[in-house]
Amino acid sequence: MFAIVVRVLFAMFCIVTGVYFLEGLGNIFQPNVWGVLWGAAWATAILFLEWALRRTPPKGLVAGSIGLLIGLILANLITGTVLNFPFTPEVSLILRVGIALALGYLGMTVSWRKRDEFKFLVPQLSRDEDKKCKILDTSVIIDGRIADIAETGFLEGLIVIPKFILNELQKIADSTIPLRRKRGRRGLDILNRMQKSGSLEVVIEEKDFPDIKEVDSKLVQLARTVNGIIVTNDYNLNKIAKLQGVAVFNINELANALKPVILPSEELKIRIVKEGKEPNQGIAYLDDGTMVVVENARGLMGEEVTVEVTSVLQTSAGRMIFGQQQKGTGGDRSRSSKRS
Repeated sequence: MFAIVVRVLFAMFCIVTGVYFLEGLGNIFQPNVWGVLWGAAWATAILFLEWALRRTPPKGLVAGSIGLLIGLILANLITGTVLNFPFTPEVSLILRVGIALALGYLGMTVSWRKRDEFKFLVPQLSRDEDKKCKILDTSVIIDGRIADIAETGFLEGLIVIPKFILNELQKIADSTIPLRRKRGRRGLDILNRMQKSGSLEVVIEEKDFPDIKEVDSKLVQLARTVNGIIVTNDYNLNKIAKLQGVAVFNINELANALKPVILPSEELKIRIVKEGKEPNQGIAYLDDGTMVVVENARGLMGEEVTVEVTSVLQTSAGRMIFGQQQKGTGGDRSRSSKRS
């Protein structure tokens, strides 16, 4: 709300300044509506520039500023010569402003397009731009796998822990529910481990958004502000962030991508651990936690069988494998032993 009030006051100031400025030039710019339009256009341009600068990387800001400065210096040299000709004050002012705007704009745009040439001025900032900061959410901290991933070197760049995420973890750790309290303390232990790791650069971000109540919305806004990447395993946060144009690193998607590829007709040796929902189905699990649904294996609890894969179903929640028990294995042997 404060930012909106400041922007409105700035726009009003520009409009009033435009009216007084054009009135001082004489009747050529009458009526005063031209001053209002000029001030409104100027305010709109400045506010748009402010919005654009928030999304501009540091290297681009440095390059654009240098180009703008060079353009204004050239404009001053040119107008110092051109304006010696017998122009009226109004025409001289228009020429001076027009040339300054044109050369300043050209200098800024050319430098922006050649911004890679300015890396020698801001080498550290250039490295930070190539490796965007990673913003951790509560779920991925409590999960714990993020510490192992970061320590292996797969998670590059600065790791950011927002202060409001720390506050949420503290509330979870102080919960009266034992399981919830245990999860919160686990999250705090994971953060301590990451901070003590010499290979990771972890910082606490104090920026907060008091006008936003939901933690997920705060994370998205913070990522947009600092041009960072949200690291999470929350399915809903993943979807919301992507809809708003924010990059997301999902731990669950990474885990699914690292699972070995299994094709139909392959054979698996597994142990049936429970009955399935459908008649005659048995359930087993691979070492990575993937569920295997085996047909005609309902009565083979605890037995090890060889299964031929019939199909693989990939969902947003993970992967499921369907298979058929091969003849002569597991239950067939047990039934033959019973008959004997």
